[in-house]
Amino acid sequence: MKLFFGQIFPDLIIDSDEQLHITKVLRMREGEEIFVTDGNGNLAKGNLVFEGKKVSLNVTEVKENLPDFSPKLHIAIAPTKNIDRIEFFLEKAVEMGISEVSFIWTEKTERKNISIEKLRKQAISASKQSHRFHFPKVNDLTKFSDFMKNLDPENTFVAHCNENLERINLNTLREPQRDNAINHQPSTINQITFLIGPEGDFSDREIQLLAGKGIKAVSLGNQRLRTETAGIFVAAWNYDKMF
Repeated sequence: MKLFFGQIFPDLIIDSDEQLHITKVLRMREGEEIFVTDGNGNLAKGNLVFEGKKVSLNVTEVKENLPDFSPKLHIAIAPTKNIDRIEFFLEKAVEMGISEVSFIWTEKTERKNISIEKLRKQAISASKQSHRFHFPKVNDLTKFSDFMKNLDPENTFVAHCNENLERINLNTLREPQRDNAINHQPSTINQITFLIGPEGDFSDREIQLLAGKGIKAVSLGNQRLRTETAGIFVAAWNYDKMF
């Protein structure tokens, strides 16, 4: 499947960057079959039509409201000093079906600025590569105190490395229930959120604030993981629950 990004409704419009990729990089020919998704669960199939520098699609089939991954996973992660590491995390987490990513500014976060548009484009690229028709939401960098305001304590967990504080093992965590499409039984958990700290971890004060809101702490094992590794680990844990 040659998958590209664009608008499907009300009219199909292939994204301008994708049009350049089709003509200048891939050097595709008129009539070749491609697929276009809007990232919202809709998919169009058709054949390429070239009109000067403009690329359009002769649509032969449209599928609407394709199923999304379940259970949904939202990871709130502190951006690393080396931005390449967070970009690597984002790419792999998207490939494993993460539904939302937030970047949080904690007391020990060293990087205070990120190119959010570049990261969003990377998420789109990873979504296409892995044939996802629902693209994840990528949120702006937010202060830890602001992010805490809208958390659901029942389905939010924080991974930290403080061995002196109580933590539950990730493998013993109550498994998010998936929607049962066969029996039409709704999920008891629509989305689970994990907070991943920066290099140097969350501060004791931040951990106590989270505990005060009823947010449980989890351990990701005996090894001390890098920030991006911890994020990928949680994404893989959730990916396993999808099947």
